[in-house]
Amino acid sequence: MKTLLTAWCLLMLQFFTAQENEIYADGIFGFEQNKTQKIFTNWTRVRKEPDANSPILDSLQSNQTIMVLNKEETVPVLQLGERKANWYKISYQKGDVASEGYVWGGNLCVGYRNKNGYDFLLGLSKTISKKIKELNSFEKQNIAGIKVMEGNNLIDEVYFDTGKGEELSSAAFNIESNHKLQNVEFTLKAMISGEACGIAGYDQYVLFKDKKLVALPQLMNVGDAGVYYHSEVYVFPNDKGGIHDAFVFKMEDVEVDEKEKETKKSSSKTYLWNGNSYQLK
Repeated sequence: MKTLLTAWCLLMLQFFTAQENEIYADGIFGFEQNKTQKIFTNWTRVRKEPDANSPILDSLQSNQTIMVLNKEETVPVLQLGERKANWYKISYQKGDVASEGYVWGGNLCVGYRNKNGYDFLLGLSKTISKKIKELNSFEKQNIAGIKVMEGNNLIDEVYFDTGKGEELSSAAFNIESNHKLQNVEFTLKAMISGEACGIAGYDQYVLFKDKKLVALPQLMNVGDAGVYYHSEVYVFPNDKGGIHDAFVFKMEDVEVDEKEKETKKSSSKTYLWNGNSYQLK
């Protein structure tokens, strides 16, 4: 009986250990089948099978349109740095030739838009180790990027931090107005966030002017179930309370203690815009 009980305990231990070690794909890399998508990472490898060691059939450039045929859920999720994604079976067209193969989901756009003949791509490009001065240690950070393409030609690109793996649950990518900023054609807004309480979300505004991308200081928002939240927003000239040729950064912290007493802190700073660049007032 003891032998049977010991065997059962070992089996359950192995089961839970396997569950803890299992890698789950980041939600941001969840793509629907039978939907068109775009390649973000230049020279993305197309493989014969959903495996990093499988023979390479082809390579695809940024802005290549593909069709997602299927998510390969029967093969392990591949993790590169802090990015974790499934393999996808795709089809695509190069000239008159139609082809199929497998690509890693981390190389695909998590958002893309088209305006005035330009394609704007949002993707996660890599993971870097960033030094945290206060702790005198290094922390892994994911890097997102926005590219502006004219066909196959890269016109400009900007990159920004997006936190760690748990902060890659979802993404949104929109084109907004020029917010009445001088010489700005329009504004791009990328939003990357986690879903759980206490997990940060990032808003990245990028101005588009004269075929150039100008990234504004990044905004971060985080909340914890009515106990605490940290909010950062911009007030642009076309917003209520906006200032001509400037954008205003506003920050608010709200914390609720055990007696449900609310403590609020806020601050703001103004960035002047001269039609080409910004500077802190």
